This record gives sequence, structure tokens and C-alpha cells, in this order.
Amino acid sequence: MKNTLKGLTTAWHGLTITIRHLFASNAKRNVISVSDDNYFKQLEGTNTIQYPKQELPVPEVGRYQLEVEMDDCIVCDLCAKVCPVDCIDIEQIKATELIGNTSDGSPKRIYAAKFDIDMAKCMYCGLCTIVCPTECIIMTNQYDKSVFELKDLTYEFSDMTPEEAAEKRELIEKQNAERQAAKLAAMQKKEGGE
Repeated sequence: MKNTLKGLTTAWHGLTITIRHLFASNAKRNVISVSDDNYFKQLEGTNTIQYPKQELPVPEVGRYQLEVEMDDCIVCDLCAKVCPVDCIDIEQIKATELIGNTSDGSPKRIYAAKFDIDMAKCMYCGLCTIVCPTECIIMTNQYDKSVFELKDLTYEFSDMTPEEAAEKRELIEKQNAERQAAKLAAMQKKEGGE
């Protein structure tokens, strides 16, 4: 009997707190920065912001969604190598000649047949943005990327089609075969001349 009475009293106490907060939370929360002195004092009268109509301010150094500027990417593969969770998948194809320059003047000699980032695996450490020599991979201030399918969290940044990739592979294989043939011919000529 004593335990039943204690259980009912505890339940009644919890219910009164819930009801008090339910009716107190009709005011909108003023969105202010975390660095503001009143940030933690403004919690009375509300329990959340009215998302998506209101959004919390995003800090400048926030780590959120990754974005890649492919025009500036030299496909060096450093971001994929430094990633502790292997969420970056890059497939490189060597070019037969210089294919352009990045915005900082770095020469581009490799095509990105594939440049995928699986944001479901990403732990938002920011290491990929630090090692990138051309600063083409950045963390944006976009934190809300809700999707229905897990596969939609794999972002594909390369715009090269499989047909174009196959064509580029054939070109580099042909160039390598020509170089090898020229090298063999030079060796045979050298051996024949001695």
C-alpha cells in the first residue's frame, strides 16, 4: 500500500510539471547566438525554437555538410587517405595532357571519374578540408539534410559519365602503349647499333 501511494504521488508530481511546461511553452523563442550572455537564461517559457520557421544561428567554424568544388580539385586523393572512416571514394584517371588549372593556378592532370562522399559515415572531423592543397573541399553551414533513403546521403560530385571515363581510360592506355613501344624500339636500336 505504501509503494502504491508513493508511485501515485510521484506520477502526479511528474504530470503537474509536464502540464505546467505544456502551457508555458506558447511563446516564441528569440534566436540569439550561443556566445550571448543571456543564451542559457532565455529558456523559461519555451522548450524549443519553432523549426523550420526559426533557425539557430550557425557558428562560423561549424562542421556540417561537405561540399566539393570540382573545378578546383586536382584529384590528389589526400582527403580520401586522411579520412578516418573511409567515407570519401575517389577514382582517378590520368590525363594524356594538361587539362586546365584550378583557381589558385595549380595544374590539373588527373580526371575524377568518381568523387563520392558518404555523409552517413562522415564523422565531421574536418580533416579532409585541412589537407586539401587547393581548398576545394569545404564544410558548409548547411546542417539539415534530411532524407528518406540512406543511399541519398552519398553525394556524387564528379560529373563524368561512365562512357567518358571509359574513353579517358582508353586514351591513357593507348598513350602508355605508344610510350612502351617507343621505349622498346629505342632499346632494340641501341642493342642493334652496338
